[in-house]
Amino acid sequence: MADTPRVAPSPLLSTPGAVPPPEGSPDTGVAWHYGDPFAEQRAATGSVAVVDRSHRFVIAISGDERLTWLHTISSQHVEALPDRTSAENLVLDVNGRIEHHWVQTDVDGVTWIDTETDRGPSLLSFLKKMVFWAKAEPRDGNDMAELSLIGPDTNSPAVLAALGIAELPRTYEVVPLAGGGFVRRMPWPTTDSFDLLVPRADLTRWWTALTEAGARPAGSWAFEALRVAGHRPRIGVDTDERTIPHEAGWIGGPAEHGAVHLDKGCYRGQETVARVHNLGKPPRHLVMLHLDGSAEGRPEVGEAVTADGRTVGRLGTVVDHFEWGPVALALVKRTVPADTALVAGPCAASIDADSVPAHDEEQPGREAVDRLRGRR
Repeated sequence: MADTPRVAPSPLLSTPGAVPPPEGSPDTGVAWHYGDPFAEQRAATGSVAVVDRSHRFVIAISGDERLTWLHTISSQHVEALPDRTSAENLVLDVNGRIEHHWVQTDVDGVTWIDTETDRGPSLLSFLKKMVFWAKAEPRDGNDMAELSLIGPDTNSPAVLAALGIAELPRTYEVVPLAGGGFVRRMPWPTTDSFDLLVPRADLTRWWTALTEAGARPAGSWAFEALRVAGHRPRIGVDTDERTIPHEAGWIGGPAEHGAVHLDKGCYRGQETVARVHNLGKPPRHLVMLHLDGSAEGRPEVGEAVTADGRTVGRLGTVVDHFEWGPVALALVKRTVPADTALVAGPCAASIDADSVPAHDEEQPGREAVDRLRGRR
């Protein structure tokens, strides 16, 4: 539709050395890299890098009942989210499959949501349709834009001075910025990761201030490589239309860095979440794959992962990591042993054993059934 809000390409694409992503990339509109993607990854893990993520779709929600209203239609416990804190959240369908994922931050009477650019318009439409009589007003918030600062030197005096703050916030907490916006600490893609939401009109000014303070320009390639290494999924890339939260590792409240709180109810899809938590285990789980770098070409997102010619999973993000070479995230059947020889597209693949979820937690419902049957 003509009035559907969209995010304009970033003005930072005109920065000297900026290389746009390949055609069809979910990161169209921002730089893929600035000439040396591996050096950019090293800066993000060893010093400090700044990534343009201004293609993220932003939604603003005002109104006195915005948090209690969001609490009833989403999977996270947010009705009492403290001011200047954040959480990750999901919308599920009636069968518990993931439809939307976002990060939300409540600051001085407004809830800011940022999500994938291709899913933002449909999320905004959904939120507007679900307001009914609640005192909540969702609107397009793309007058704000996102940058990410990553690396152990984010707390350097020069960077703090550029931000105009005395100290960095703790995980999921925020500090307002002079001139509008805020800086938010995230638990991923690394433990030293911060998102800035700033006025879009000031995006270039903020970029210049941070790079002059020592942050190396880095593209979406670097961010994605670190996200894969941190085993963090991206909706629509590492998930498909069948994915449930347990498969993606999104279970838990803000303290567990999750997006589905297990001690709340009354949201669409809750029955599936509760059933898997109490009685079952997810049919698939998210793992990281190491790919054979000597193969001709790379597999594509959505390709089948096979073992002895049998499909056992679905490939997600594929990226070259500065230390590990080509790696990927994949949703693989939970019953596939970690040492299984796999194939993804033209590449032989192996599961990173450290990425395999344990699935050994005590299940309350199963324990009750065993007691009733005299097994305990």
